[in-house]
Amino acid sequence: MSTDATWVAELGTDGPSVVLVAADGSETAMNALAFAFGLARRNRARLEVVTVSSTSTAASLSPGAAAALIQTEQEIGSEVRARIEASARELGVATRVWERTGDPFSEIVSVADEVRPDVVLVGASQQATHRLIGSIAVRLVKLGRWPVTVVP
Repeated sequence: MSTDATWVAELGTDGPSVVLVAADGSETAMNALAFAFGLARRNRARLEVVTVSSTSTAASLSPGAAAALIQTEQEIGSEVRARIEASARELGVATRVWERTGDPFSEIVSVADEVRPDVVLVGASQQATHRLIGSIAVRLVKLGRWPVTVVP
């Protein structure tokens, strides 16, 4: 290693002070949420959790099917919120939940732009179609604005 190399390091911190995690109720997203809570607790960081309901898919369904889809998303959202609140209390982690509706990628980016996280955590996609069009995680990495950790 050359002695004339200039190293740039983050000053004044030993770890992240703001952690952003996307939680949609899937198994991998819940793994990412658990990892995020641990990371935030160990670093005394603020945890920002974004949940995104994509009810736009319901618009193309029959009224009964749309209502069922919306109800299911609301139930999942309630379960995720309850888990977040319980973990925040138990672990003593300052946590804020952002509930959004729309395109998950766009909404995660919007919240990240606002909270300026040191790291973004997402669960690995389990959908086969993402091999062709790219997952949210891949799109966040390609955007290159924050370090992104993909949790299996």
